[in-house]
Amino acid sequence: MNNWQELTITVNREAEEAASNILVESGSQGVAIDDSADYLGPIGKYGELFPEVEQVETVKITAYYPETVNMEDIEKEVSQRLAELADFGLETGQVELLTQELAEEDWAENWKQYYEPARITRDLTIVPSWTDYYARADEKIIKLDPGMAFGTGTHPTTKMSLYALEQVLRGGETVLDVGTGSGVLSIASSLLGAKEIYAYDLDDVAVRVAQENIDLNPGTENIRVRTGDLLRGVEKRANVVVANILADILIYLTDDAYRLLEDEGYLIMSGIITDKLDMVLEAAYSAGFFLETRMIQGEWNALVFKKTNTISGIIGG
Repeated sequence: MNNWQELTITVNREAEEAASNILVESGSQGVAIDDSADYLGPIGKYGELFPEVEQVETVKITAYYPETVNMEDIEKEVSQRLAELADFGLETGQVELLTQELAEEDWAENWKQYYEPARITRDLTIVPSWTDYYARADEKIIKLDPGMAFGTGTHPTTKMSLYALEQVLRGGETVLDVGTGSGVLSIASSLLGAKEIYAYDLDDVAVRVAQENIDLNPGTENIRVRTGDLLRGVEKRANVVVANILADILIYLTDDAYRLLEDEGYLIMSGIITDKLDMVLEAAYSAGFFLETRMIQGEWNALVFKKTNTISGIIGG
């Protein structure tokens, strides 16, 4: 039996995604994230309020490495790259690192133990691929086996993206999914009636994982997954663009999204920490978008913009 080594870091919530990427790029076989905001209602991960869970501004990210890896070298590399995040405007806070060894069966199962079927929206339920689940007549099932590096689809930023898709999709649309990751937003778009979906990710591993998840869901042959740097070079016109990525990256998306969207089309952007909200709003307004809805979950924000020539719409709070 092989043993594994575990490295846990604690960082500010806004640096979660960037820190997770650093751990994966340093050789981790995946990450598991412990975030107190997952317990917030009414759309928290567990669907109700947990007042006994203390809400903190930091998240714990646990990474798993083979026993053959020199953890001292890994710690040095990770610490250095985390320190460099400040150059991109991300404050990690006081970083804590902790290492320990664990047996293979623990590594394989630890991250799965809390991953159970989850009703995310009125229509959508995410179900682990290894779980037998009998859906009710009103449920649309997203089968997902994202692997440890891509999350379970229940993070607040993903959930709000799914809510937004449910609000704007009426059937027959073309959707562009930017930074697709596990592919969950593309799969949801297909289930909600989109005619064709184009999913892009800069990471070749994400492209592979997304395609594997798409293959788990019958009837999603209308999704095409490709390697791409945001929407650069894309010429496909769309009715909806959805992107659940870091705010610092979202600001480079707005002009291309406006260029590709049909009139009255929607731009859904999530993954926005409150401190970065004004920056994203400014980029979207400058591109010509009108804010229709804002959703908030803890410190995370999701925004729904419309490409319109009329001053109309509803600004949500």
